[in-house]
Amino acid sequence: MKKRSRAALAGLAVVACIAASTAQARITKLTITKVESPAFEGRSFGGVGTYEKLTGRATGEVDPSDPRNAVITDIALAPRNARGMVEYETDVMMLRPTDRGKSNHRLWYELTNRGRVLSFAQFNDAAETNTPSSSTDAGNGFLMRAGYNILISGWDISAPTGGGSFTTKVPVAVNPDGSQITGPSMEEFVIEDGKTLTGALTYPAASLDKSKATLTVRVRYDDTPTAIPADQWDYANEAGTAIKLAGGAPFQQGTLYEFSYVAKNPVVAGLGFAAVRDLASFARRAEKDDAGTANPFAGDVQQVYTACVSQPCRTMHDFVWLGFNADDGGGKVVDGVVNWVGGATGMFMNHRFAQPFRTHRQHIGRHYPEFQGPFTNQVVADPVSGKTDGRLRRCLETNTCPKIFEANSENEYWSKNMAMLHVDTTAKDIGEPPNVRSYLVAGAPHGGGVPNTGKGYCLRERNPLVGNAVLRALLVAMDDWVSRGTEPPASQLPRSADGTLTTSEQSKIGYPAIPGVTYNGRMHTGDLWDFGPEFDKGLLSTLPPRLVGTPYPALVPKVDDDGNGIAGIRLPDIAVPVATYNGWGTRASGDGCDHYGQIIPFAKTKAERLTSGDPRLSLEERYGSNINYAKAVTNAATALKAQRLLLDEDVQRYVVKAGESGVGR
Repeated sequence: MKKRSRAALAGLAVVACIAASTAQARITKLTITKVESPAFEGRSFGGVGTYEKLTGRATGEVDPSDPRNAVITDIALAPRNARGMVEYETDVMMLRPTDRGKSNHRLWYELTNRGRVLSFAQFNDAAETNTPSSSTDAGNGFLMRAGYNILISGWDISAPTGGGSFTTKVPVAVNPDGSQITGPSMEEFVIEDGKTLTGALTYPAASLDKSKATLTVRVRYDDTPTAIPADQWDYANEAGTAIKLAGGAPFQQGTLYEFSYVAKNPVVAGLGFAAVRDLASFARRAEKDDAGTANPFAGDVQQVYTACVSQPCRTMHDFVWLGFNADDGGGKVVDGVVNWVGGATGMFMNHRFAQPFRTHRQHIGRHYPEFQGPFTNQVVADPVSGKTDGRLRRCLETNTCPKIFEANSENEYWSKNMAMLHVDTTAKDIGEPPNVRSYLVAGAPHGGGVPNTGKGYCLRERNPLVGNAVLRALLVAMDDWVSRGTEPPASQLPRSADGTLTTSEQSKIGYPAIPGVTYNGRMHTGDLWDFGPEFDKGLLSTLPPRLVGTPYPALVPKVDDDGNGIAGIRLPDIAVPVATYNGWGTRASGDGCDHYGQIIPFAKTKAERLTSGDPRLSLEERYGSNINYAKAVTNAATALKAQRLLLDEDVQRYVVKAGESGVGR
């Protein structure tokens, strides 16, 4: 009898183990639809040689009852498969050295931006493309010359389809009785032209009854919205997926329209976090998927680094905050995070009726839940919200915190109140955790690796600076930090204590009186919003939200006599300038020009400067000759190399460019 009982218990234990293993969140199926070997038209990358590219789609599933997944809003209301799991799918691209022995045993994982691949432009100086195939698509080949395994995937449920976009499919949440979920949602239409005829809705309207919706319009962000009567707008179709103005009139150029309505069929957007976690863990630890398809990176990944530009960096903020850097086995998922222009905030993603593509700036998106604490990586008390929290709180509990570089442009301070990353509610500097370093690239605008040109909808020429060279150096520093324990470059930020971080009044920031430039100090303010009593559960019931007040400090970097930033990493463009480079710019209305900055060139000669009344020295007065200019650029670039903030190849690029520029002649 005892033997039978023991046998039965043993059998039950085996069944339990099998059930536990099949209930793990994981990639269940990897479908490779195309292989290019060699890729990039057979281009060879130094000692690493050629690369091959694999594209396809990954299917994963998570256990909705697991506490690590239960944090996902509406996961309990998602349909389940026969195993009781919730499924998702996402596009993937994988690149690896053709000769696996030439790999550097690191995985470089790019999180796409609204379905777009941006980091090749950032790290490789390549043209932006979602389907890199030609030799030139590899740019300068930096990542390949280093031997990185490369993973690119979707995660964003709102990424558009077509054009090689990386899309993600997640289920629609439903009520326990199987009925549709409905609730408040809001759309903002930022109209930059006079040709827009319809405004698409992220989620279809639950009813075409216009009394249940409100459309308003305003020009500047802080203007009082004007309600548009119901007879002057309509739904554009019977499906309720878009709206239009009466009579087929276009939306008014240079305005902000806000549409509040009752939507239906919210998707479980937070599964995008699980997709990132499970893909990185699969690439690092799995040999094959459930069907036996081999993991292309199997046995070759010792460290995982994520790279991102803007939107997905805010995703990584929430990814770490919500505890997704621990996989089902309790192991660390990502070792190093290189965030570029992610600011100090998270995403409108882990919410019902989420819209991850939204971003707030001084002029746009302010009524969406992005500017919400915690703002800091370290766990601190916030007397405004009454909460003690930080992005690292959960990973500190599980010992799974990654190393993090927070690299930002000047624009984040102006457009997104970036200062909240490193000051408290009294505007005093705070320290940083031992696993985090933060860097301001002085004078830079927000953006990817491709320079902006022209005015666009801004009043002045847009700032063309990019942070590519710094990011390459930081990736090398991150690898040295993670794999060798080498301390990275010290943080370089403006500080309240030394006066390099201040309020935006012209007298405080020290901005010069440049002829033709109207300075208004227009920036994002530290607003506190009320989205309703269940906001902490991911449910927004008050839309537009109610402004409680503006209790958070709003600070920007101080500038020198030329109008260029004093603190942070001063690239040769700023240390040896030919113009004023600002992270802010303005529209005709006086509002901020979103993520664009501005460039204001110096006069060429003293006579030209004096005629215009420009207080900034001319190029002639500064440098005298091209030799002097090139020497100054060389010294500035070499100094950054000594700080490990520029690589030698980028020093040489600066030197050659300066010599060919003609500046000073």
